[in-house]
Amino acid sequence: MAVDLTLSADTIRMFAQKARAAATALEDTFEDGHDGEIEFDEQTLTDGHHHDGLAEEEADDMSEEELRELIEDLNVDEAAELVAVTWIGRGDFEAGDFEQAAQEARERAEGSTAKYLLGMPMLADYLEAGLDALEL
Repeated sequence: MAVDLTLSADTIRMFAQKARAAATALEDTFEDGHDGEIEFDEQTLTDGHHHDGLAEEEADDMSEEELRELIEDLNVDEAAELVAVTWIGRGDFEAGDFEQAAQEARERAEGSTAKYLLGMPMLADYLEAGLDALEL
């Protein structure tokens, strides 16, 4: 069931790769599913903080931020198609109902598409499954 998308299948695959990288970066912050223990050296702690905010806590992996910006840069039709592919991959719609899914995504669009999609822990899997279902 080939569909004519505004977004290319390669672009959607890139979104899936970035989503997978962002999810992996989050998983790597925990050891065995638990927060690591934090040890403080009481002799070196002082009342004052000599750093610029929380800058040192920023991760080098900017995948989630990049993905968020890329999704936010999509126009209404592109964002609706990306959501529709996700819904098809998640099983909410059949591949033959792509146009209906995209229309519903346009109608239901409220707030940030990036926030909605990035709130899905399995976004990368849904995008890939959606592309497979659409034979793209």
